[in-house]
Amino acid sequence: MGIYKYALIILFFSTQLGARPISYSGGSTLTLTSDKLNDNIYYHYSPNYRYSLGLEAVEDKVLNKKYGYFRFTYLLDRKNIAISQRNLYFQYGVSSRGLDNQFYGIHGDWETRRWFSGFGYKKTETKLIDFSEQFLQLGIAPYIGDYGDFHTWIMMKSKRNSITNDWSTFPVLKFFKGNALFEFGYSHTTDWDVYTTYRF
Repeated sequence: MGIYKYALIILFFSTQLGARPISYSGGSTLTLTSDKLNDNIYYHYSPNYRYSLGLEAVEDKVLNKKYGYFRFTYLLDRKNIAISQRNLYFQYGVSSRGLDNQFYGIHGDWETRRWFSGFGYKKTETKLIDFSEQFLQLGIAPYIGDYGDFHTWIMMKSKRNSITNDWSTFPVLKFFKGNALFEFGYSHTTDWDVYTTYRF
């Protein structure tokens, strides 16, 4: 992961957030991800709670290229009740390599203080190759922390991309406290699957 491993360490030890692709109105978020297909650094700003605009730097392991995306995310639906919350998002990105290189997708989650479920679908189109990615994720919190505590989730994640066309299922641990979140899992077929974010 090169320079990403140092950024991951810094973000992990920085100071209740979920992995939300839209921040509060006027808020910003820095996200780093790494998996078998890409290493990414993504910054976004949310003019309001409904959408975010951002820039993403990508190290593409499939095409062996580096490029950027201008990204847009929109909150399609949110439902908060006393014991749970659900969210549904649309995402779109256009590459610095031209309008023929873009992605679009949808992802969502539902959670209580004890249970978590999430899903996502993303279609990437380039001049050389088109491919899709999907994931499903289920988790449980082994203890219920108060606001500001160190929170832990134990999860199972299942991923598929149309390049290998195989599903891979593996355990994932997620930790968050304050404005920082760190999530990682490993499978012999997908290698490391890492997600970390810091909100400010």
